[in-house]
Amino acid sequence: MKIIIFSWFYFLISLFIAHSESNNEEQIKELNKYWTEVSRTVREGDFKGYKATCHKEGVLVSGVNNSSYPLSDALARWKKDFDATKEGRFKADVKFRFSQRINDSTTAHETGIFLYSGNKLNEKPKKDYIHFQALLVKKNGQWKIIMEYQKSKASEAEWNKLKPIS
Repeated sequence: MKIIIFSWFYFLISLFIAHSESNNEEQIKELNKYWTEVSRTVREGDFKGYKATCHKEGVLVSGVNNSSYPLSDALARWKKDFDATKEGRFKADVKFRFSQRINDSTTAHETGIFLYSGNKLNEKPKKDYIHFQALLVKKNGQWKIIMEYQKSKASEAEWNKLKPIS
């Protein structure tokens, strides 16, 4: 009798794990699309598109500058760089790699490194590797960043240890 109960328990747990992994894979695909969109908007200088990836009450935390402030303030400061990129006076790109991804169907906490590179025309790109954490929420079917914590500088070696998103 104990074997039958144990077998059913194991079977139910296996189903739950398989279902959870399947849901997690789907959430990771959605989140990868989100980060790909963020990269596209930076690369193309699409300020409106970038702003659409942010929650209206988002917060930016900078461990490098020991500060915290509304993401809307950062967006206002970054707009000139987006405009310069869109006009072809500046080239920008951002890529993401992750060391930990925790999520469910409406929330996500992502930990990793982003690589931001930018340069004026005819200049060598400046690369910044930054350890970051992001807290996202899914509202009306769209992921939005509600907190971005730019924790500290990272190295290229640390970046290379992480797998690119697919």
